Order: sequence, then C-alpha cells, then structure tokens
Amino acid sequence: MKPTILRRAALAGVALSALLAVAACGDDTGGMTHGTGSSSAAGASPSAGATFNDADVMFAQMMIPHHQQAVTMADLAPTRASDTELKDLAARIKAAQDPEITTMKGWLTAWGKPTDLPGDHSMPGMSATPGHDMPGMTSGMPGMMSEQQMKDLAAANGAAFDKMFAEMMIAHHDGAIDMAKTEQADGRNPEAKALAARIAADQATEVQTLRKILDRL
Repeated sequence: MKPTILRRAALAGVALSALLAVAACGDDTGGMTHGTGSSSAAGASPSAGATFNDADVMFAQMMIPHHQQAVTMADLAPTRASDTELKDLAARIKAAQDPEITTMKGWLTAWGKPTDLPGDHSMPGMSATPGHDMPGMTSGMPGMMSEQQMKDLAAANGAAFDKMFAEMMIAHHDGAIDMAKTEQADGRNPEAKALAARIAADQATEVQTLRKILDRL
C-alpha cells in the first residue's frame, strides 16, 4: 500500500507543478495585445499599449492626416478671416487637434505600427465624401479637402474666406465624426475609443457653431 500512496503523491506533485507552470505562463501574457498578436512597446501607458485591434490602428493612422489638414486650415484664419468668432473657433480647433496628433502618433509607436498611412486605407463601414479626397490618397477618408480646395481657401480673404472656411470645416468635421463613430463601434483600445468619443462630441458642437456663423455671413 505504501508504494501506491507514494506513487499517487508523486503524481499529484507533478500535476500541481504543471498547473503552476500554466498559471505562470498565463500571467506572462498580460502585456500582450489581443487584436494583432504583437507585444506592446516598453514605456507605453497601460491602456494605450495593453489591447488594440486593426480598427484602432486604422483610426489613428487616418485621423492624424485628417487632423493635420484641419490644423492647416485653421492656420490660415488669423491672416485671412474677418469674422472674430470664426477666428476664435479656428484657434480652438488647432489647440485641440495638435495635441491629439501627438497622442495618436505615440499610440502607433507603442503598438509597433507606422504613423504614416498605408496606401490602401479604406476604413470599414465608412463612405467617402464626394469631392473631398486628399491629394495622393484614395477616397476612403471622409471629409478631406482636395488640393484645389485648399489652394482656393488659401487665396481667399475676408468674408469670402469666412464662408469658404465654414463650409469646408463643416464637411471636414462631419468626416471626422464618421471616423470617430466607426472607432467607437469597432475599436478595442480604451484610450482610442475615449478620444473618438471626445472628437465626435466636440466636433459636433463646433459644426453647430459653424452653421450659426454661416447663417449670419
């Protein structure tokens, strides 16, 4: 009987060791991402680097150039706009979107993804806005102004600039809101989804302000 008991004890010890090894392996996966299978970069914030999927990556890669164009448009306002409220709004747009560009670039770096948009960047669930394509890109990014539209805006002054800026920024914001809603629906990263929610809310408010400005121009 004693040898049988010893054999059972030994087997139980082996089984326990195996369970502990499995548990240890499970704990080691805490820093892994779950949408792409790649590990998060060292030094990334827990929520930015912990979990992400392809929708999060696409959102950041698309929203960066989208924001950059909005900032370029806003930079024209101080020397071309005549409406004080429009100038103030343009300044707020730049102040909000410049830091967001830096934040999203940081996420992509932490995720081991390129900050530049790949050639094929159609975002699932989004349709393009006709006539609002960015030069050199496909029509998968809603609300982007064409090269000619940007040249026309830069050439305008006074009331003509104010009207053109308001119309273009409304279309631009509407596109960003579409992108943000897609991220909220399909994304996984908590920080990216939170930023998308803030973009959608803030830019919806700005669209209302722009429409009021347009009504009185």
